[in-house]
Amino acid sequence: MSGSGRFAGKQGLVLGVANKRSIAWAIARRLAGEGAEIAFTYQGERIESAVRDLAATVASPLVTECDVRSDDDIARVMGEVSATFGGKLDFLVHAVGFAAAEDLEGRFTDTPRDRFWLALDISAYSLVAVSRAAEPLFEAAGGGSIVTMTYLGGERAVPRYNVMGVAKAALDSSMRYLAWDLGTKNIRVNAISAGPVRTLAARSIPGFATMEEIVDQRAPLHRPIDADDVGGAAAYLLSDDGRNVTGTILYVDSGYHAMGM
Repeated sequence: MSGSGRFAGKQGLVLGVANKRSIAWAIARRLAGEGAEIAFTYQGERIESAVRDLAATVASPLVTECDVRSDDDIARVMGEVSATFGGKLDFLVHAVGFAAAEDLEGRFTDTPRDRFWLALDISAYSLVAVSRAAEPLFEAAGGGSIVTMTYLGGERAVPRYNVMGVAKAALDSSMRYLAWDLGTKNIRVNAISAGPVRTLAARSIPGFATMEEIVDQRAPLHRPIDADDVGGAAAYLLSDDGRNVTGTILYVDSGYHAMGM
């Protein structure tokens, strides 16, 4: 999709769309509406058709599978993105995370070593890996912007968020170190910490309804957050309006993060 808007002439890559309720899709839809041309990745055949159908609605020039645990696969994807966008990239949205369902129940203490590293590999190290692979494309464009999705559970203990909270803490720190490393090349790296949004992934978290209820009661604005709210925040961070914002977590949670109890 092309035309006028803050992203007219801009080209980017979005990782993490699963279905029409995904936060990543709300971001992509907002960027496309403001003129961006967007490539998409998907994980696994199960969601391929859904992602391709959504991508078609914004005239995406590239939809490709990506296993973020594989550096070779990431390199292939960036090669395809480079070929599609003339060797350049203006923005990247990282909305990737995973933890085994059994590790979001019971005690964090009982998380086994292999699944601990699986959660950190997919949810945190993947940001490092894709940023490194995209760096030459951003350089060719004269700079760019990366946004990743985090959550307050990386800063505070959220019962039953467990190993995902630890992974988000690693993601937050990685974001800041990447912001430092890439800043000299005019590449900005930021994160959005959203409150409870009704996505497919969120519904798999035990106690999600309780999280929604608590935020509604205790957040200063006393209202729910939806995916479009996150899309607007991401558009700001990815656009030239946020040109001097990097290494930052932008909270889209009705102010819940500011409260002590």
